Amino acid sequence: MRKFRFKLTALFMLLIGLSVLAAGIFTGKSYKDNHQEALRDHMVKELRVLIAAAPWPNGEPEAAQRTYLQEQAERFKSIADMRVTYIRTDGVVLGDSDHAPETMDNHLGRKEVKQALAAGEGSSIRHSDTLGQNMLYVAMAVKDDAGQPVGIIRLAMSLKDVERSLGNMWIALVFGLALVFALAALVSYRVALSVTRPLERMTAAAKRMADMDYAIRIPDAGRDEVSELARALNAMAGSLQGHMDEIRQNESQLQSVLDNMISGVVMIGPDGKIQLYNRSAELLLGSTAKERVGRSYTEAKQQYELLQIIREGLDNHEPLHEELTVYYPEERLLELNLVPMRMGEDPEPGLLLVMQDVTAIRRLERMRSEFVANVSHELKTPVAAVKGFAETLLAGAVNDPETAHSFLTIIHDESERLNRLIGDILELSKIESRRSPLQFSPVDLKIFLERQVEFMRAEAARKNIAMELQVEEELFLEADEDRLGQILLNLLQNGINYTPDGGRVKIVAEYVDGADSDAGEDRVRISVSDTGIGIPKKDIPRIFERFYRVDKARSRSSGGTGLGLSIVKHLVELHHGSIRVESTVGVGTRFILELPLLQP
Repeated sequence: MRKFRFKLTALFMLLIGLSVLAAGIFTGKSYKDNHQEALRDHMVKELRVLIAAAPWPNGEPEAAQRTYLQEQAERFKSIADMRVTYIRTDGVVLGDSDHAPETMDNHLGRKEVKQALAAGEGSSIRHSDTLGQNMLYVAMAVKDDAGQPVGIIRLAMSLKDVERSLGNMWIALVFGLALVFALAALVSYRVALSVTRPLERMTAAAKRMADMDYAIRIPDAGRDEVSELARALNAMAGSLQGHMDEIRQNESQLQSVLDNMISGVVMIGPDGKIQLYNRSAELLLGSTAKERVGRSYTEAKQQYELLQIIREGLDNHEPLHEELTVYYPEERLLELNLVPMRMGEDPEPGLLLVMQDVTAIRRLERMRSEFVANVSHELKTPVAAVKGFAETLLAGAVNDPETAHSFLTIIHDESERLNRLIGDILELSKIESRRSPLQFSPVDLKIFLERQVEFMRAEAARKNIAMELQVEEELFLEADEDRLGQILLNLLQNGINYTPDGGRVKIVAEYVDGADSDAGEDRVRISVSDTGIGIPKKDIPRIFERFYRVDKARSRSSGGTGLGLSIVKHLVELHHGSIRVESTVGVGTRFILELPLLQP
């Protein structure tokens, strides 16, 4: 019964609404047509008066006709407040009260003009883009004595007043219709409310579930069919909520794993669009996930070779393993693994790209290989010399005292060199592995440097090399005195070895204020300069490498192992300092050492 009453009320409201609406439409149309017809008749009369008051200047030159008709159009506009247009039978406008005739289009195609030429009178309603409103146009042909049209006069009037009246009528109609609907709705509200409220609740709950909000619950206290449906929806929401919580947890764990992987992971769909781009991929390829996800992989123009490999993987659907050097955002060697992978129900597989930065690994492998090769070479030379001279002695040269003494001296020197080489290798190994921690203590730099210079003075005197020392008074720093001495002795030894006889080696120590230092802390700068052979510009970046020699012959003859500057660099870094080189071939070399005044 309640449902029947609700349907009857709704039907009654519909009938009332349709009746009022139909009556309004019929009344509005009749009013509009009658008003427009009356306005048209009035404008026809005005046209006849205008033709009689200002006859068409037939037979006059065109210029005179234009002048005369333009004056009449403007005069009549001021009298009747309607737009007047004079049109020649070929559609050319000769005069117009609102616009310059020469700027107006040909009017032969206008509806009212066509009717006037055919039947003597014509009318049409069009929207004016210039005025932004509908206009009524009425045209009448002007005929000569023989009954042939010589021109057309057209009047135009705005329908704004008609439309305003019609609008007022529609407002009244809508208001009345709204009032009827309000009264009908008020009567039927309580009837419909008891039925629609539970359904509305379930509809709202279903929409929230569609938006993945499964925490919503519907009241289900009753025992009717609606309450049964509510209980079923609540059970479904609870089940979905449990599944979604599990999915979100798994997704969060997976995202955390991807974001914290050291390998770059990129997932590309069969259509070439990137679907996944983790944080390591951002670092390796120099672009963000926001810039790449959802866009084609081909838009990464900086990685041309990588794009070719991805294209090959998408085309062939075969796993690929490559090593590729990329130069953006910086030069890196990447190990690439491309695996075809199906995504959803798409028949074509996409691609999973896993990238690993192996730059450091390959560099360490190369350094290890070079180190082993260099050590083998350096050890082989003295061992071969010892072995060769020992064999010569065993073959009978030991019986010649002078030859035996010479060979034994060489064996002794090569043994000493081998001993120094092994000692430097062990020393460098201890420094690099931090098995020999530094013992920091205050060092009076003036006294310390004077002692180092004194150690080397005898060796410098053998080559007639002058040793100069320039140190600021009361200059102290915190350092490991033994290791600092090892640094200075290596630098002084190099300066003496590579400086010709009669040259000069100079040591300067000075305080550097934190404001003038690149590190932003108070430092001590020690520079060791010589007037030696210098270092070619191309060799400067490599002089701190193990076993790297600029002048191999001179280094071997001086007993150098090729590890001294590498030891110096590591010891300087252990002191949290820096060392750099300035050199000019044939002029000399300057090593600049900067150490913090106080160790952190």
